[in-house]
Amino acid sequence: MKATAVSVKRILGSCLFAFALVLASHGQDRAGGTAGVPVSSLALLAGNMNGPGSVDGVGTAARFTNPSGIATDAGGNVYVADTDNHTIRKITPAGAVTTLAGTAGIAGSADGTGAAARFKNPSGVATDAAGNVYVADTDNQTIRKITPAGVVTALAGTAKPDGSGASASASEEGDDEQDDNVGSVDGTGVEARFNNPRGISTDSVGNVYVADEGNSTIRKITPAGIVTTLAGTAGTRGSIATDSAGNVYVADDKHAIRKITPAGAVTTLAGTAGTAGSADGTGTAARFNYPRGVATDSASNVYVADTTNRTIRKITLGGAVSTLAGTARTAGSADGTGAAARFLIPAGIATDRASNVYVADSHIIRKITPAAVVTTLAGGATSIRGRADGAGAAARFDLPRGVAADGAGNAYVADQENHTIRKITPAGLVSTFAGTAGVKGSADGTGAAASFDRPEGVATDTASNVYVADSNNQTIRKITPTGVVTTLAGTARIHGSADGTGAAASFHSPVSVATDRTGNVYVADAGNNIIRKITPAGVVTTLAGTAETYGSADGVGAAARFRLPVGVATDGAGNVYVADHENHTIRKIMRGRVVTTLAGTALAPGRADGTRAAARFNAPTGVATDSAGNVYVADTGNHTIRKITPAGVVNTVVGVAGQGDFAPGALPGFLMWPKGVAVSGSSLYITLYNGVALVQNRP
Repeated sequence: MKATAVSVKRILGSCLFAFALVLASHGQDRAGGTAGVPVSSLALLAGNMNGPGSVDGVGTAARFTNPSGIATDAGGNVYVADTDNHTIRKITPAGAVTTLAGTAGIAGSADGTGAAARFKNPSGVATDAAGNVYVADTDNQTIRKITPAGVVTALAGTAKPDGSGASASASEEGDDEQDDNVGSVDGTGVEARFNNPRGISTDSVGNVYVADEGNSTIRKITPAGIVTTLAGTAGTRGSIATDSAGNVYVADDKHAIRKITPAGAVTTLAGTAGTAGSADGTGTAARFNYPRGVATDSASNVYVADTTNRTIRKITLGGAVSTLAGTARTAGSADGTGAAARFLIPAGIATDRASNVYVADSHIIRKITPAAVVTTLAGGATSIRGRADGAGAAARFDLPRGVAADGAGNAYVADQENHTIRKITPAGLVSTFAGTAGVKGSADGTGAAASFDRPEGVATDTASNVYVADSNNQTIRKITPTGVVTTLAGTARIHGSADGTGAAASFHSPVSVATDRTGNVYVADAGNNIIRKITPAGVVTTLAGTAETYGSADGVGAAARFRLPVGVATDGAGNVYVADHENHTIRKIMRGRVVTTLAGTALAPGRADGTRAAARFNAPTGVATDSAGNVYVADTGNHTIRKITPAGVVNTVVGVAGQGDFAPGALPGFLMWPKGVAVSGSSLYITLYNGVALVQNRP
């Protein structure tokens, strides 16, 4: 079977961060260790470190990852469905963020108390007068209830036992098969079935209303758990809201706000279905652009998260629409009053008794007073992507991935969406080494005259040449120390698996490169599921695996099998190490082209330290080696860096499994989706998001 370039981009393009981690010695004692052993810690070297995460904390110290639903209680607390963290978070009026239920990074469907409970991509939250929290647990196809003590139970619907319930819509692999926990069945408790429930709201008598997106309906659940269909509303998505009279309001993704009476009568409150825009006005004269969230206040005003317009709108009882905060189609995360404020992706929205409005905006939670003053209540502002050269935090990257270091301590980064190769000095000065930001192409040339198309991997040799896996061009490029770019192997935009010399060879989505002491270049040819070797003369051969055939078999040469190999490294003995991404393993290719599994177990993702097959990885992406034969792994899905000794013992050395974030200070610290990793002397470099950190004396 064949792994396409699309699947490679889907998996490798999920990450938005780039950081370099260097472990620095200052002669202090390691906490709890022997006197004189230097402390390892993270500090910002270059770029921007804001963005998603999962840590609790106060205000901007806390982190969220794509929160969607939001609700308030009578005490002024705010509850957030932290979707990609699979958790429900609580924010006090003072901005203190805690995790109410679930464990960050662990999806499932288990009932339980607090961290013992499991959710899978929850999208909506609501509260009742007794302080219970209700959750639209979207991918589990269930509605969950959390008591004030944090006890989680299923109110309605049935999840698969392993929490793997999926949408009834086609999957990414094109599978249209229906899951038996998905449907539109009314009934009591576990007898009912939902299809991608997203929005949720409650009324004053304890009924729960659900925007059942996949069924295009609004469902009603009584306090006894009886589920009925209140109304069918095509285009239902995002949140719903109720008012004191029992009316239900729906954000219709056909650019309108709908109203449903307690008797089930549906009308259009504002906007015109099928007509997008940003105009204020009354009723159908107003325009919205893919609104996702709605909320009401005690005066029956309706507030709308007008997502694509990047604004918050207000609708009076008479249907008059105005823009409360933000400026249409102007993105940002700036606090301010009214039109001076900026939103990035406003989605979930809620109000409190004082008519303050709360908004889940990308990875942060915003608060808007009745006077339209917008502040950031919790979470770090979204990392700023860009293309600027400069020192330290003034530099900007755009989805960087691969990283390598030379003997002088310079780091080279494949800055994917800028289509450039960046250079970072030990002092943190960032410059563009080759290519021009924002300009795609395949031209050879010097410095800015050269062009790349989504370069993903970089490596250096002993002569300080830089090699690039120019993924979309299907080529391997070489850059001399003076910035002269040539094409070493492959032909631009022609993919294949042919061995040969120079332009006669072909690749399919090459994503990583490494070099050995004799000048050979090794390529993780991900789309072909093989490892390639290029001699200094440009002769390309297939080292291991069989093109377009995936699997997990160990063996010699073509008998071995890989499943989306995306990272490659070498050691001083001539061994080649591979991050076998979809097998969740680290493979080793020895002399004679003998392939073995160094650590992990094929198709068994996890986060356990241990020896060889007892260890578990989760979508590893990058690998690097040191002079002692240790292998460092960017264990992307676990948000960690793992170290494998020559004996195959795996330990987590940077980051905390399941805790995605970036936190400077003493190790282990926090990382977010580490992608590339490189070693240079006592320095360890890790690509994460849009920034760079400095430390020394790697663990």
